[in-house]
Amino acid sequence: MTNNNRVEDFAEKLARAVPEGLRGLRGDVEHNFRALLQANLEKLDLVSRERFDVQAAQLTRAQKRLEILEARLKVLEDAAGLSTANDTKTPEGGESSRT
Repeated sequence: MTNNNRVEDFAEKLARAVPEGLRGLRGDVEHNFRALLQANLEKLDLVSRERFDVQAAQLTRAQKRLEILEARLKVLEDAAGLSTANDTKTPEGGESSRT
């Protein structure tokens, strides 16, 4: 169901909840509810579920790639005699740029 359909359905439900004495205004009330809901949803800067899922998949791939690169870096540092655990000195005795 798209966001527009959800807004339409919700506006209709709100309009049906209008008291009996205002039933004659139901069309106007439903239109106003719909416009108000749509305007406020646009302000929320929401993304679609599909877009969210794409971004989540990209993040997962990036995290896996980072883990691989960190492991490769550790192997290279170990081979060069460097330590990554809270290392503040470089092999030359100067300060490391790592924090």
